[in-house]
Amino acid sequence: MSTAVRIWAPHATRLDVIVGDARIAAAPDADGWWSGPELPPGTDYAVSVDGGPPRPDPRSRWQPHGVHGASRAVELAPVRTTFRQVPLRDAVLYELHIGTFSPEGTFAGAIAHLDHLVELGVTHVELMPIAQFSGTHGWGYDGVDLYAAHAPYGGPEGLRRLVDACHDRQLAVLVDVVHNHLGPEGAYLPELGPYRTASHATPWGDAINLDAEGSREVRRFLIDSALMWLRDYGADGLRLDALHALRDTSERHFIAELTDAVRELERELGRPLVLIGEWDDHDRVAVLPRADGGWGLDAHWNDDFHHAIHALLTGERTGYFQDFAPLTTLAKVLRDGYALDGAMSSYRGRPHGAPYGELPRDRLVAYVQSHDQVGNRAVGERLHQLCGLPRAKIAAALLFTSPFVPMLFQGEEWAASTPFLYFADLESEELRRAVREGRKAEHAGDRSWDDAPDPTDPSTRARSVLRWDERASGEHADMLRWYRALIALRRATPALRDPRPGSTDVTVSDDGSLWRITRGTHSLVVNLTGSPVPVDGAVVLASSPVLGGQLPADACAIVRTT
Repeated sequence: MSTAVRIWAPHATRLDVIVGDARIAAAPDADGWWSGPELPPGTDYAVSVDGGPPRPDPRSRWQPHGVHGASRAVELAPVRTTFRQVPLRDAVLYELHIGTFSPEGTFAGAIAHLDHLVELGVTHVELMPIAQFSGTHGWGYDGVDLYAAHAPYGGPEGLRRLVDACHDRQLAVLVDVVHNHLGPEGAYLPELGPYRTASHATPWGDAINLDAEGSREVRRFLIDSALMWLRDYGADGLRLDALHALRDTSERHFIAELTDAVRELERELGRPLVLIGEWDDHDRVAVLPRADGGWGLDAHWNDDFHHAIHALLTGERTGYFQDFAPLTTLAKVLRDGYALDGAMSSYRGRPHGAPYGELPRDRLVAYVQSHDQVGNRAVGERLHQLCGLPRAKIAAALLFTSPFVPMLFQGEEWAASTPFLYFADLESEELRRAVREGRKAEHAGDRSWDDAPDPTDPSTRARSVLRWDERASGEHADMLRWYRALIALRRATPALRDPRPGSTDVTVSDDGSLWRITRGTHSLVVNLTGSPVPVDGAVVLASSPVLGGQLPADACAIVRTT
């Protein structure tokens, strides 16, 4: 099978495909497209617009020479798999970063630890972005070759083997994709066409062009890349990064168009596909069905759950946590879905969000740690390092007894000693300096950032690599047993997975120190009073020994209610 080179370059007067020393003129087609030669697998090639320098093919599937180098033709036939993922209401998601999940930092390195996830009770592996980005190691949110599986991770074949290995173990695979910006290094797309627009501003500069002239092909480019992970690699769904940063005034929002395309592919493949968005605006339009005027996503991340638990257990009240200072905030999230649902946000200085209403709660993904919430701290502390192991156990119990879809972040389940730091591998010294200075400027005046490591130093990534050998010892083994027990209990107890509105009853003392969260047949009792309290009911699971019917301070217990 050969690769047919087709390039969209609507303003070009000439387009060449470069193979070795040869320049092969592409033929102009309709609507700004150019057709080049068909190349056998393994051929290295580049494209040149109007005699300019060689650039990667924007739809390249493999960039073995990095973001500045030639593309390589690769044969990728659509994957046909018999694997079927479990519904989200029964799911346990696990977010992992390929570059730090194993010492090797590769797809192959991740395969070696999949059995741990199976034993833990995970159902879905959510991969942080794997599209080609600059350098060897980074978070992946600065991708520029959106069709190419990151070569240092193992490229296309490495990713296929990882997906196959997950499916062999009954693990679904979700791929995190970024459509809201391009990375700062190797972003050659704007040289080929109007991929950006000055009509809208984003934190990364000009927005991706979703609604201005030429946007039809830009939208198609992004949607085709998303469908590729599902069709050609057998992935089971996508996590869509920062939907609130997609600027689109079109009659049909880009996400709605993407959802329609995924549902069409779902029917073609005959297997369910999942779409989960990161959605800071907290408006239920994201998860309303298309027939009801929504975008039709299966779920979106519920930051309010994290923020409310973090504020309650750590006492932190700065930044966006100031909106979660009231002791009743977590109770509101558990009952209503959102905390910020149209009321005034002190952090933003304006009202934020809209009521979630009567939608099922399994359209919200909850978590107590994530790459953002750990990695965007100065020194990458995990929750147990901020509030202590007993309270981290309480956070886990709140997560797995909630009506939402639970998600873990790698290493959380054994209270990993390693931080998760921000790091970026850039070739340009100018960009490295900009990243270092930008991080400092962003947090100017915050003394906690005085000790923040250099994100461009390779040792920063090295410090973030999980230490798998520590799982079997001391507090790490104890935490791992707790997570396994919680996940097993959730799996065995339908009431704990009940997503219906009204399925969660919460009572909390006036001072916010004693909680009872009832989920049908079971209740979670949380004691933050500072002294033991009596527990009513048969204890099913407890974070600390319950002696004489007394629950210790900073502990929790799950009891039967019937």
